[in-house]
Amino acid sequence: MDEIQVLVPVVVKSKLTEALKTTLLNQINQNIKNVENEMTQLDLEVKPKLAEQAKFNMQAVAPLRAQYEEQKARMQQMKDKLTEDKEHLEKLTIGAEIPRQPFNRLVTLHVGDDMNQVTGGEILVEDGKIVAFRE
Repeated sequence: MDEIQVLVPVVVKSKLTEALKTTLLNQINQNIKNVENEMTQLDLEVKPKLAEQAKFNMQAVAPLRAQYEEQKARMQQMKDKLTEDKEHLEKLTIGAEIPRQPFNRLVTLHVGDDMNQVTGGEILVEDGKIVAFRE
């Protein structure tokens, strides 16, 4: 075998513009609202179930309550993470580069190739258009 093809990850970064910042903030705000709604819905569903279960079997209430508290804690962690992301994004200046979802590229390797030149690579995007390739 003289050659092999491999997938190599490529970093993608977006240059922060007013439009991108607004879009990302809107997405984060919507996600925060969704989590808050899910938390409210959970409260509305679980509390009557716990009260109903308490009438029949008090021992079954503790595991249900623990499961509810665990789920609520996960949701709160998610909300806290989104709030942190929002605060971080609000502090970023226009022109800053933010990491996005990476891509993979197909590379053909030959015996003797320099692996340092194969790995890496970066794509810079501004308002949805590629503006630069970097090594």
